[in-house]
Amino acid sequence: MGSALSKDYHVYGIGNALVDMEFTIDDQRLTALNIDKGVMTLMDEARQHEIINNINQSPERQCSGGSAANSIIAVSYFGGKCFYSCKIANDPTGKFYLDDLRSAGVDTNIHNHLEEGITGKCVVLVTPDAERTLNTFLGISEKVSRKEIDKSAIENSQYLYLEGYLSSSELGVDAVCYAKEIAKTHNTKTALTLSDPNMVKFCRPGLEKMLGDGVDLLFANRQEALMWANTEDLDTAIEKIKTQAKTFVITLGDKGALLYDGINTINVDAKPVKAIDTNGAGDMFAGGFLYGITHGYSFAEAGKLASNAAAVLITEYGARIEPEAHQEIIKSAFPG
Repeated sequence: MGSALSKDYHVYGIGNALVDMEFTIDDQRLTALNIDKGVMTLMDEARQHEIINNINQSPERQCSGGSAANSIIAVSYFGGKCFYSCKIANDPTGKFYLDDLRSAGVDTNIHNHLEEGITGKCVVLVTPDAERTLNTFLGISEKVSRKEIDKSAIENSQYLYLEGYLSSSELGVDAVCYAKEIAKTHNTKTALTLSDPNMVKFCRPGLEKMLGDGVDLLFANRQEALMWANTEDLDTAIEKIKTQAKTFVITLGDKGALLYDGINTINVDAKPVKAIDTNGAGDMFAGGFLYGITHGYSFAEAGKLASNAAAVLITEYGARIEPEAHQEIIKSAFPG
């Protein structure tokens, strides 16, 4: 078993490969489309096309995404070394995704010989209150399996980061459990994000299998944490999560975040900003936090960096910050 200092990668991620297509619309249009606001809804390609055709405009922004991918790319932009396992198809969208991932400096299981099929897409609808609503057609991502796992890369990573969205697929759940077994054997810590309230609501059995006998680090937002613990009281949810995760992060929107480092509970303030687009905020928080704890930061310091990064993200449209801006975020979080 290798020590953290001997690991090649800071974070190895597994998740859905989705090209995000972002549109800004008003609440009336969202209601007319009969879409549940503020959550992720899985759908078939026909329904996704129906939404795009109804909007009747080109996407305002487009980039490689998926929750875990957003976090992994953030870690890479901050200066970490990362690996991402996913599945794309031999189509223009898949080739766009691969080029975008490589340009972000992320190593991957994907090579130039791609399977036939359709690469997953996520239609992101942003309303004037900055809320994001996700409409996802998984495409070939639904078939992410053990075949996409790179055993050697997991062995040589400090953290294995698992995306809760994979709980909708039996193959995805199996891949996560397999990856966790590898991690456990090779001193690689495990981190899991619950991803979305709808995953907790509709895919709980898959999430429970993925969680298994617990993880080293769990990410959730307030709503997900409450739903996971079947309670309306955050303190009750915290006690429940302590039985399943050695450490955790619960993001609280404009109230900041609550961290648990295994001993102490730490409150992190949100940086006050005017939000225009919350798409990717949780992913950015996770990316900033994972970068911090794999680079010698304390939990409180990693939380501050993550909070500042998320604050910058939500003042712009899209789920990414420009690469060069990440070093400025570090400097602003820790001046001098």
